[in-house]
Amino acid sequence: MSVAGQVRKTKIKSGDEVVVIAGKDRGARGKVLRVLRKEGRVLVAGVNRVKKHVRASERTKGGILETEAPIHISNVMFYCPKCERGVRLGMRVLEDGRKVRVCKKCGEVVDR
Repeated sequence: MSVAGQVRKTKIKSGDEVVVIAGKDRGARGKVLRVLRKEGRVLVAGVNRVKKHVRASERTKGGILETEAPIHISNVMFYCPKCERGVRLGMRVLEDGRKVRVCKKCGEVVDR
């Protein structure tokens, strides 16, 4: 966990495709829906599915809902489409002054 009030710096962003490297969903790929920086966790589509029993109320129907739960950011790696595997990311400053993320394996710029 992060120190109280501090926000972890991460190179994973919403919309990135990541591969799970540890845990029950190891090897699964999915799109990052949300990055929870204070908790150091990410919400990945189709990964870490949990069942939640919900009581019926005036507005909602009761039953068992299946949703994604956040997983720790250290358990995912960015998926490079060129390398076709999980890779680490580095930073590079382009000639026009933009700071972009690059694949450490192939050197490809991964920012859109």
